[in-house]
This record gives sequence, C-alpha cells and structure tokens, in this order.
Amino acid sequence: MYVGAKKVATAGLLVAFTIIMMMLSSVIETNSLFLIAAASFCVGIAIREWGSLWGLAFLVSCILLNLLLTSNKMYCITFSCMGLYLWLYERLWDFIAEKKALSHRTLFLWIGKFLLFNLLYVPVLFFMPKLLFTGKINGLAVIGLLLGGQIVFLVYDVAYRYFQSRIWGKIRNHFVQ
Repeated sequence: MYVGAKKVATAGLLVAFTIIMMMLSSVIETNSLFLIAAASFCVGIAIREWGSLWGLAFLVSCILLNLLLTSNKMYCITFSCMGLYLWLYERLWDFIAEKKALSHRTLFLWIGKFLLFNLLYVPVLFFMPKLLFTGKINGLAVIGLLLGGQIVFLVYDVAYRYFQSRIWGKIRNHFVQ
C-alpha cells in the first residue's frame, strides 16, 4: 500500500505536537485541562483529514507515546477519553450525514454526542472517582460533578467545532494537500 510521504510527515508532526501539549500539561498544572483538550484536537484533525482508520491509528499511537513519555499518567487517561470521544463523534457525524432521509439530523447528532460523552464520563464518575477528585464523596458532590461535567462537555464541544472550522480551516493548506 502506497502512503504519501507528506501524509506521514504531517501525522508525525501532529503526534509530536500532541506529546508536547501533554508534557506541558504535566508541567503547567493550572492549564492542564486546556492543554489536554488542545492535544486531543489533533485526533480530530487526523480523522477529518485521513479518515477514521488513520484517526484511530493516530489515537492509539498518541496514547502509547503518552504512556511512555509523560510523567502524569492520569492525564493520559483524560487524553484517551477525549480522543476516543472525538473518534466516536466523527464516526457518528459520518453516520448521520449518510442518512439523507433522516429528519432532525442535528437533534440526533446532539443526542448522540451527549450519549457518547456520558457513556465515557458517568462510569469514571461512579467507578473511578479518584481520577476526578481526591477526598470523600457524597451525593451532592456527585450531582455537582455530573452537572459540571455536562457544562465542561458543552464548552469542549463548542471549542472543538470552532477549532475545526475556523482555526484548522485556515491553516490546513500549509500542512495537508
């Protein structure tokens, strides 16, 4: 199978950028979630530019390199969840785009996005709460984290769509052909 050198070089640069963002998230603790989200946007770039199979390979390679190179392994789990969400979201987008006869496609997309996010977030919240916070948990804290997670998800989703349409849309011609 022939793979273009420019595609491989661009993917390598995106992996390197992802690893740098993840390393910086371990160093600059106050902006760690922002840097992890920025790193996960590269997964979305790989999916949109080269398809879901390349995107999945990109995600797996970034996860493995993050586990080897970054110091904070908890951030690797966060990156993995964000990257997996983006991969599933892009697959859902493609699935809904193919269904031309489906009415209210935007509504189905939003419902699907919330389901995907909550399928990743709720098990972490209930079965691995130490990933999200330290200390004792009570019922009110769980409700607060559940609602807070939804707000963070909305911000993340809007930021990702803005990044794809405005920022990557303007600079992509310098990297990908």
